[in-house]
Amino acid sequence: MKKPLNWLILLALAVATVLIVKHDGATWYTNQGQVFGTFYKITYQHNRDIQPLIVARLRDVDNSLSPFNPQSVITRLNSGESQQTDSLFRTVYRKACEVYALSGGAFDITVAPLVNAWGFGFKDAATVTPSLIDSLRTFVGMQGTRLRGTLLEKDDPRILLDCSAIAKGFGSDCVAALFDSLRIRNYMVEIGGEVVVRGINSKGHAWRIGVNKPTEDSLVITNELDTVLALTDCAMATSGNYRNFYYRDGQRFAHTIDPRTGYPVQHSVLSATVIAPTCMEADALATSIMVLGLDSARAMLATLPHVSAYLIVGDGPDDTRSVTIP
Repeated sequence: MKKPLNWLILLALAVATVLIVKHDGATWYTNQGQVFGTFYKITYQHNRDIQPLIVARLRDVDNSLSPFNPQSVITRLNSGESQQTDSLFRTVYRKACEVYALSGGAFDITVAPLVNAWGFGFKDAATVTPSLIDSLRTFVGMQGTRLRGTLLEKDDPRILLDCSAIAKGFGSDCVAALFDSLRIRNYMVEIGGEVVVRGINSKGHAWRIGVNKPTEDSLVITNELDTVLALTDCAMATSGNYRNFYYRDGQRFAHTIDPRTGYPVQHSVLSATVIAPTCMEADALATSIMVLGLDSARAMLATLPHVSAYLIVGDGPDDTRSVTIP
């Protein structure tokens, strides 16, 4: 699964850069800043800068879904302080349930205890035992949760919800919805690599979005692209272990925990980029693919004619290839 986001509450203190570009009599704005422990870059064509509205919309998402915000909806649910949800949480939860079923449990927002046990990059693997995994798995699984009206019920109080693998995409959708409500026709919203685009860019062309190449570049110096996609009127999300993978028998494997077993996956998909109508769906599906692997991902995507994917597969230490589905 994706590395959990460091959801620092930086919204009110966001360091924003506003760039203004005149083009054919219209005004293009670019707002940049920090949110959810990552960076955002939002470019749009409008008659005024709406950075305060963007920050307010992102704050709404943080107040609902950030496990690092002590007053957020999800924090209160996890602590047992409350069962009450809000409309943003319910939207994300229902999509998470949908993708959980679609992926056969490969996408699971209750997986955090297993991920934490292994540690980032499997740094705590030496302490992981079969009995520990069996114990944790007793309270991992979305089947142990349900919405009843506006209340979330949990079968076990130890169940922890973490929407990090879907919330950035949802945040991008929320800003896109704001733009749509203001009749902004040309824009790109990007939060931590999860993107929604509409219309055209300032040069009058489709938006060009790069997909990083998985490399052993821990300092992120080269930032080499595997491909560049020309997109409009869609969303794109990428899940991958670009610089965190390991070798076994001459083959590369990504650092991904399968919530269904509690153990690392045994396939060589290093990156999954999904194009879908919403970024929330693309985000969740990209994470699912990282767990499922190539063949199972093909089977899942065959049921989703509105979705396409670009995968990078590692066949050996110096051998990667791209796979487009469909």
